[in-house]
Amino acid sequence: MDKLSVMNAYCRIVERGSFVRAAEDLGVSSALLSREVKLLEESLGCLLLTRSTRSMSLTEQGRHYYEESRALLRAVGEVEDRIRAGVGSVRGHLRINVPSSFGQMVIAPMLPDFLERFPDLRFTMSLDDRVVDMVEGGFDLSIRIRPTLPDSALIVRRIGHVRQRIFAARSYLDRAGTPQGPADLTRHRLLGFLMADHLTRWTLTGPEGDTVLDIDPSVRVGNSLVLRDLLIAGQGIGTLPDFVSDDPVARGLLVPVLPDHELPGPEVFAVTASRLGMDARVNAFLEHLQQAMGDGTGGRP
Repeated sequence: MDKLSVMNAYCRIVERGSFVRAAEDLGVSSALLSREVKLLEESLGCLLLTRSTRSMSLTEQGRHYYEESRALLRAVGEVEDRIRAGVGSVRGHLRINVPSSFGQMVIAPMLPDFLERFPDLRFTMSLDDRVVDMVEGGFDLSIRIRPTLPDSALIVRRIGHVRQRIFAARSYLDRAGTPQGPADLTRHRLLGFLMADHLTRWTLTGPEGDTVLDIDPSVRVGNSLVLRDLLIAGQGIGTLPDFVSDDPVARGLLVPVLPDHELPGPEVFAVTASRLGMDARVNAFLEHLQQAMGDGTGGRP
């Protein structure tokens, strides 16, 4: 039994004073309404309506049930109205999950302006380089930086592309020499990012085509910003995404190694658990993020 539907039908019967008129309003048969009220009375264990061929009246329990049902239906209607009104507005609580370095280097700088624009929004951002279960974690949106994403029930939107190139500090190159070709890299101290798909194999695209190098990084770290700092400190050669490398390169802290070569760059994906997740909150955030990325503070759209 659909209790809310039966409550609504019962209230209509009481207000119209007739099963026939209530049935006409609801577009059902009076016989169906009669059966539903009988089942309702049986479930409650009391008589709600006394009926004859000419009249109908409420019992004491029937009047109490009507008053409580009407109040409950009104409350349900108000909740639905508030939800509908909020669907197109940027308010409520937005929970997102992002990779650590991307969150710090790309999202953190854009957050103050985003939060200023939407003061009614509550915001939670989790930084995690692992792929998390969005539903279990309660996230509305996850940013994932991967070459591809496996097929799943998740809704995926591509929002950008990341360049992945090779860097070192000038101090390291002055000490160890500058590689002149991909094969020279294997004779250097290499640093790697633990979560990278290319941790032990670099596929470099350059003027001569693709070169595949099997490598064994002597230093491996689980955070791109730590890797960046080690490279700046002259600890070796490693690969970085552009949203991490652009600033230290501009400041002269890192220089490109084999600048005419780069690794396949991953894509930046926005992932939601369902299409309903693409609401005003998520769309406003992604619009703001893509503007920031288009300004050169992140992966290229």
